[in-house]
Formats: sequence, structure tokens, C-alpha cells
Amino acid sequence: MTELNIFYVFQHGDVVLIGVFLTLLVLSIATWAIAATKGLSLMETRRANRRFLQAFWNAASTQALRDAVSGSRGPLAEMARDGWHAVETYPGRHDTSPKGEQRLDDHMIRMIRQSLDRQQLRLQAGQTLLASVGSLAPFIGLFGTVWGIHNALIELSIMESVSMDLVAGPLGEALVATAAGLAAAIPAVAFFNIFNRFNRLMQQDFEAFAHDLHAFLMHSDYAPGMQGRTIDPQPLPASDTRPSAEGA
Repeated sequence: MTELNIFYVFQHGDVVLIGVFLTLLVLSIATWAIAATKGLSLMETRRANRRFLQAFWNAASTQALRDAVSGSRGPLAEMARDGWHAVETYPGRHDTSPKGEQRLDDHMIRMIRQSLDRQQLRLQAGQTLLASVGSLAPFIGLFGTVWGIHNALIELSIMESVSMDLVAGPLGEALVATAAGLAAAIPAVAFFNIFNRFNRLMQQDFEAFAHDLHAFLMHSDYAPGMQGRTIDPQPLPASDTRPSAEGA
């Protein structure tokens, strides 16, 4: 009687079937590696953002604010540095005329929006691979099953006598390819949904801070070159990628 053996394919399978199992193994390893790396990165990002916001909004002097902006880590700190840099390096920032104020406001909006887009793009790193594994792995496993059954039937067709023992072993082991495909796809889909949910919530935090940062830099006496300015800042343009309250 032929015993089921999950390593049967590596012992008797052809190059195609072995390639299918190795591909699924690589995809599964990549999925768990990305999930672990991204999970740790996102937790560290949340901690860094909380620390930065506390230091930023509690700054009691210009120097304390500058230290908070320059010495903190995380996406929000980088956005603050980009906004701060946009004000300090703007050629006409000392022009206090209405037109000069408006040009500075437009320049700041543009720089903060670009920084926001960069942070959102970094936040989505690894999502494409997880989505690809979740959608392709089941079909790769199904292809391996069909190929294994095809080869098993060809071998059985040349035998003079066929018994159930001879049929059950190869066919059962070929079906393992489908299970392997699902084993690779299910975690990828689960991780994708978890990280997508987390990303949407964090993007809302990015959007909120971008608006607060813009208003702060245009009003606060602590901001670089903003002493005595009274311009009412224009609202940041809505981002196409900003999630709605229902989708969060």
C-alpha cells in the first residue's frame, strides 16, 4: 500500500511540480517576513508619532520647538521638518505684503502636501506583494494540482493493472498543491486587510497633522520667520487618497 508523503513530489515529481511547490514556499516565507517587518515598523511609527506630537505641542520656546522638530523620528516629524524647511528657505519669506504672504502660503501648502504624499507612499510599502500573493497563490497551487494529476494519470495509463492503492497515493499528494496554495494565500490576505486598515487610520492622522502644521507655521510666533504675521492660511487641498470616515 502506498503511504501519503508530502515529500513525494520532491522525490518523484518533475521540474514543473517541484517549481510550483518551491514558488509557494518562497511566497509564504516572503509573506511572513513582510508581515513581521511591517508590523514592527508600524508599531514603532505609532510610538514615534506620539512622542513627537507630545514634544511638538508642548514646546514652550522657539529652541524647544526646533529641538522637537529636528531631533524626533517618525513620519509626522519628517512632515514638520519639511514644512519648517519650506518656510526657512522660501526666498520671499520676509515679504510681508499681501501678495508675498499668499505666495508663501501657497509654497507651504505645496511642500506639506508633497511631504504628506511621500509619507503615505512609504506607509504602503509591502502591500503590493501581499495582495499579489493573496490573489495568485491559490491559482499556482491549483496549477500544481492539475499538473500532478495529469502526470499521475499518464503513469497509471501505462500500467497493466491499476488498483486503488496505486491511484490514491499520487492523486492525493497532487492535491496537496492546492492546500499549499491556500496556506500561502490566506495569511497574505489577512495581513493585507490588517495593514490596510491600519494605514487608512494613520493616513487620517497624517492629514489632520498636515492641516494643523500649516496653520501653526502661518500663525505661531515660534515658527521660523512668522513673527507678526496675521495671514489667514488657505486650507490644504483634499487628497485623493484620504479615506472617508465610513471607510476608516
